[in-house]
Amino acid sequence: MGQNERKLHLNAFLAASGHHEAAWRHADTNPEKSVDIRHYARLAQIAERGLLDSLFLADGYAGAGGKLEPFTQLAALATLTEKIGLIATVGTTYNEPYHVARKFASLDHISGGRAGWNIVTGAGSAAFNFGREEHPEHSERYEAAEEFVEVVKQLWDSWDDDAGVYDKQSGVQVDKNKVREINFKGHTYSVKGPLNIPRPPQGYPVLVQAGSSESGRELAAKTAEVIFTAQQSLEEAREFYSDVKSRLAKYGRSPDQLSILPGLSPIVADTEAEARDIEHELNSYINVNSAVRRLSDRLNLDLTGHPLDGPLPYDLLPGVDTINGHKGRYLLIVDVARRENLTIRQLTQRLAGARGHLTFAGTPIQLADLIEEWFETGGSDGFNVMPQLYPSGLETFVDKVVPELQNRGLFRTAYEGSTLREHLGLARPANLRSAFAASS
Repeated sequence: MGQNERKLHLNAFLAASGHHEAAWRHADTNPEKSVDIRHYARLAQIAERGLLDSLFLADGYAGAGGKLEPFTQLAALATLTEKIGLIATVGTTYNEPYHVARKFASLDHISGGRAGWNIVTGAGSAAFNFGREEHPEHSERYEAAEEFVEVVKQLWDSWDDDAGVYDKQSGVQVDKNKVREINFKGHTYSVKGPLNIPRPPQGYPVLVQAGSSESGRELAAKTAEVIFTAQQSLEEAREFYSDVKSRLAKYGRSPDQLSILPGLSPIVADTEAEARDIEHELNSYINVNSAVRRLSDRLNLDLTGHPLDGPLPYDLLPGVDTINGHKGRYLLIVDVARRENLTIRQLTQRLAGARGHLTFAGTPIQLADLIEEWFETGGSDGFNVMPQLYPSGLETFVDKVVPELQNRGLFRTAYEGSTLREHLGLARPANLRSAFAASS
């Protein structure tokens, strides 16, 4: 095909060993490097060599996952890369808006305008680490999150872009008329401001959202500029894409102001048989008892004791209304199990590759075909790439799949900008508080 004006957006979802739950047992991985910044520097530089839009780090505040804290990690990677975007998950429920606004402004300054914030409300397992008896209810969390994001934006806007004067002759460093308190008083938060750091280079770091529930879709339509989502089929992806894009107009937004990037977890090899062998090997390393426990947690139903080679006990499932965590993922899991008539064992294997994201095993050409079809037929604006093995899976994607996408005119052949907003084709937001002050 010829040159296409619309280009794919590709993000690399970083992980220590890979996105298959048993990747750490594979000979190609180094699980002991989960807190080694040199390992992540190598991954970041591979992704930047492939001209990917961004890197993404998931995060949470509970468990023994062995993850580095994302602000610290991305600040380090910012000094070791030049163009690639740097996206961190930061939850709203167990943070304060002022801290988050300041940290993201700092990361955006350190990186020269490459920061992005994946906005989540957080998992319930963290409640006990923050002096809470229980996780707030789903809709309550989303209402508070909306207010949280509004406070953070106002704090970023508490400095005009030209507030820094630094006039040595007059002795004026900062024009005090261009730095303002926000005096926010809402249902959940009360914040005086202003922020104690100048406005971020991008105005706002790029706002990313990952919820696929009804509340998540609406919050994304209102505030997000990128959505990370999980879709198991092109049909489902088109439905989600169409639904979310159709919600933008009521918020005065156009479809190109939001990129929808489903998760794609590939195993790529020179032949399909080789890729299937890798997939089979990874699945052979799964700890079935642990996988059933994780599935039980996701479905809010204890599956231990049910036959592994029998179906899910659909009549015992509690229903999505009982889920106070990832409602969209619950629906996806139940739907794929029912649609494909999977046994409990098969379902654990299906989820092992990427926790419910689309998995793939095949050749670079086959993967490029899949990516092109989803991109060209209303399924996505690109993908959140989640290799099942790191670093080898990312290297194969960059060295063999990216050139094929470039040959088809679907992906950039050079970075055309230096900020994450420029990579994504997003405008730099105007300072709303500055405009308000000028008119009042």
